[in-house]
Amino acid sequence: MIKMTETQASVPTTPKKRSIWLEVFRRMSKNKMAMFGLAIIIILVLTAVFADVIAPYEEVAIKQNLAQRLQGPSAKHWLGTDEFGRDIFARLVHGARVSLKVGIVAVGISILIGGTLGAVAGYYGGKIDNVIMRAMDIFLAIPSILLAIAIVSALGPSLFNLMLAIGISSVPSYARIVRASVLSLRDQEFIEAARAIGASDFRIVTKHIVPNALAPVIVQGTLGVAGAILSTAGLSFIGLGIQPPAPEWGSMLSGGRAYLRYAWHVTTFPGLLIMITILALNLLGDGLRDALDPKLKQ
Repeated sequence: MIKMTETQASVPTTPKKRSIWLEVFRRMSKNKMAMFGLAIIIILVLTAVFADVIAPYEEVAIKQNLAQRLQGPSAKHWLGTDEFGRDIFARLVHGARVSLKVGIVAVGISILIGGTLGAVAGYYGGKIDNVIMRAMDIFLAIPSILLAIAIVSALGPSLFNLMLAIGISSVPSYARIVRASVLSLRDQEFIEAARAIGASDFRIVTKHIVPNALAPVIVQGTLGVAGAILSTAGLSFIGLGIQPPAPEWGSMLSGGRAYLRYAWHVTTFPGLLIMITILALNLLGDGLRDALDPKLKQ
């Protein structure tokens, strides 16, 4: 019989810890509606990435052909053509790239600015907290879409200005969420331990507090992308967003509204795609919220 050495006997066997995000995905995979939303988002992302392969931009999505204007769905044009004879399917494919880009970048701007302000306000408190949060209250008093319209009107309609306007208009909500999370974490024992060993405030906030406050921000960010896409469509609809001839779902709706009675497909398909995208993002956000909620862990 082989005897275990003293070193081998003293080494405890610890079970492997599963990754936090794998655990979150495992819990979310039980939610069929959330997985349905995730599948739609993956399809949209792949469509946006390979848009040039699916439908050439210059030849199909932009090039006008007035001889084929306002044609209904057919084998040649799956979703029909618009008022300038451009293929609606190709424009929807390239519009997905624009809408997702604006949504993701705008939410990134909101999280960066709002998260920083919320973390500073929550960690330091006192007068700093009061000044920052009163400024956020002033922003919250203005409807976000009106604030975005004001910013785009002042800076001029362009893709960058649109992303900046939507991002800035959503800053207060992220600032409040991050502040609430920081307030619940700053007096925890592991934060006190970090202070005791001489960690700087910057390191405590960035290495210990922010990673533990990400869960509500991720959920809000998912829902925020949906709101940003909707705001993009709304601003483009009134002429303050993506300018023609670039394809964008809101501008496609705006261009086709004059032909709604006898060319239903020009506005129906962009409207349906906006609705499906918003629905998928909301389903995914609800699933993430449930998966990240510690009270629902099994």
